[in-house]
Amino acid sequence: MNKADLKKIFDDMNGVHVVVVGDVMLDNYWWGSVERISPEAPVPVVALSRRESRLGGAANVALNCKALGAKVTLASVVGDDSEGTNLIKLANEAGIDSSLIMQSWRRPTTTKVRILSRNQQMLRLDDEITDELYTEEEHPFIDSVLKYLQLVKPQVLIFEDYNKGVLKENVIRLITAHCREIGVITVVDPKKRNFLAYKNVTIFKPNLKEVREGLHMELADVTEKELDKAHSKLNETLHHDITFVTLSEKGVFYNNGFSSAILPSHIRNIADVSGAGDTVVATAALVYAITKDVALMAEISNLAGGLVCEEVGVVSIKKDNLRREAEAVLCK
Repeated sequence: MNKADLKKIFDDMNGVHVVVVGDVMLDNYWWGSVERISPEAPVPVVALSRRESRLGGAANVALNCKALGAKVTLASVVGDDSEGTNLIKLANEAGIDSSLIMQSWRRPTTTKVRILSRNQQMLRLDDEITDELYTEEEHPFIDSVLKYLQLVKPQVLIFEDYNKGVLKENVIRLITAHCREIGVITVVDPKKRNFLAYKNVTIFKPNLKEVREGLHMELADVTEKELDKAHSKLNETLHHDITFVTLSEKGVFYNNGFSSAILPSHIRNIADVSGAGDTVVATAALVYAITKDVALMAEISNLAGGLVCEEVGVVSIKKDNLRREAEAVLCK
């Protein structure tokens, strides 16, 4: 590949419209200092000095798509609470269309509070329920997404599943069917509960642990032959087009029914793997939407996942850094 072709792919990302559907979260970070132990119990006392809220879960996938230049619409159900209002505000400030985020009094907004001192996490507090959407939430949510898809016809839709209840089977089935009908690419980042519910999607992107658990396969040897078997077993149920598996430090694997390969990871100074999967699925969705080239999709998203692992905390990809990295690796 030459630099001009690669530059065009990155330029074309600005013309892609992505809809991200799934479980959003509000990630709160509270920083402080620890100078004494509590007299009430043998625990540290954290004197708070700074607080910050960030987009998490499916909202972080949306943020990565936005960072790559795409137009992004986020679809989810959050609580009718201050945290939900704050999450919508953060999405709007990031340039993400929040018109498909529905607020419900039946559930709290999934919120994770991380308390840190000297860059070390002392405690995490989770406020959430993981019950599936009630019928009263499900039907208007599906209707609003389907109407939007019919009206706007985006190039790609990403299902981002964190098992928090938004992506119940009926939601998945009806949205996927409509996407196939109108020619929208569907990309899935699955979790255990609905692992085999994503039938007829374009790209199915689990990690290795999720493949082992979802298919009850040991996969002790992470080889192309063994992963090809996993693809075949998945395809018997899902009838999907492409399997794309992230393999942590071993890289990524793809199989589109015609060709397959394991692409090794590149040497990195790993600081934090948090959010790497969000970056990979966002990059893969955009590159495939533009090129329909599964090998190139795997190459560039593998680079993207590695780059964000060099930074501490959940961060979105930097487009210019990824382009330079892709030039160095792919344009030899």
